[in-house]
Amino acid sequence: MVQSLAALIIGSIVDFILGDPRELWHPVQGIGWVISRLEKILRRLFPAGRRGERWAGAVLVVLTLLVSVGVPALLLFFLSLVHPLLSFLLSCIFCWQLLAARSLRTESLKVEEALEKEGLEAGRRAVSMIVGRDTRDLTEEGVIKAAVETVAENTSDGVTAPLFYMILAGPLGGFAYKAVNTMDSMVGYKNEKYRYFGTCAARLDDAANFIPARLSALFMTAAAFLAGYDGKNAWRILKRDRKKHKSPNAAHTEAVMAGALDVQLAGDAWYFGKLVRKPFIGDGIRPIERQDIRRACRLEYATALLQLLVLGALKAAVLFML
Repeated sequence: MVQSLAALIIGSIVDFILGDPRELWHPVQGIGWVISRLEKILRRLFPAGRRGERWAGAVLVVLTLLVSVGVPALLLFFLSLVHPLLSFLLSCIFCWQLLAARSLRTESLKVEEALEKEGLEAGRRAVSMIVGRDTRDLTEEGVIKAAVETVAENTSDGVTAPLFYMILAGPLGGFAYKAVNTMDSMVGYKNEKYRYFGTCAARLDDAANFIPARLSALFMTAAAFLAGYDGKNAWRILKRDRKKHKSPNAAHTEAVMAGALDVQLAGDAWYFGKLVRKPFIGDGIRPIERQDIRRACRLEYATALLQLLVLGALKAAVLFML
C-alpha cells in the first residue's frame, strides 16, 4: 500500500511535467482494442434485439474489466517475483499513463494558440480534436466555450477520477476506472446501434463517477479560492446548476468552472448534424475570451494537485495508523 501511494505520487509528477509522449503505446489503446474485438464477437453470439443486446453488453463489461485489470495485475506479479523494484517502476509508469493532466492542458491550449495565430477556422479544427460536437459552424465564442467545457469535464474523467481510484486501489484501481470510462466513450450512446448494447457500460460509468465527480467539484471550488478565481461564485453556481445535464455527473465540474471564471457555458449544440437542446450553466458576468482556456487549464492543474495532496495525506495517515 505504501509502494502504491509512492508510485502514484511519482507517476502524477511525471504526468504533470511530461504528459503522454505520442510515440509511446498507451494502455487505453489496448483497452479500446479489447472492447472493439469483444463487441464484434458478442454481437455474433447474442441475438439482436433488446434482451440479447443488453446481455451482450453486460458480458462485454465483465470481460473487459477482467482483461483490463487482469493483464496489468499479472505483469506486476511476475515482475515482483523477479525483483520488487521492477514491479514498483512499472506501477509508476502505469500511474503516469493513467492520468491525463498534461495532455488535457496541451491539447486545449492548441485551441487558444490556433485562434491567436491562424484565426477562427484553425480554432475550429483544433477544438474538433477534443470535443464530440460539430465544430464547422462554431463562432469564436463557441470554440472557446467548447474548449473550456472539455477542460472542465475531463478534469474529472481524465485526472481526478483516476486519481481517486488509484489512491483507493493503486494502479489496478486506475485500470478498472479507465476500462469503465473507455467502454462508456465507445458504446455508451443512446443511438440506434448502442441503445441496448451500451446500457450496462453507461450505467456503470455513471456509478463509477458518482463520488469522483462530486469530490472533483469540491476540490475545484477550493482550488478556485486558492488560485485567485471567483471561488464564491463557483460555489454558488455549483449548488444551482450541478444538475443541468442529462448525465448525473457531468455538470458538477462544468458548473464550478463557469462560476470560477464568471462566464456562461453549455447551451444548445450540434452533434452529428442534430441540434441538442441543453440549458446554460453559469451566469455571463463577463464575455468569454481566449484567455479563459488558459485559465481553465490552470484551474485543472490546481484541482488535481490539491486532490493529490489532500487524499494522499489522508491515505498516508491511515497507513501510518495501521
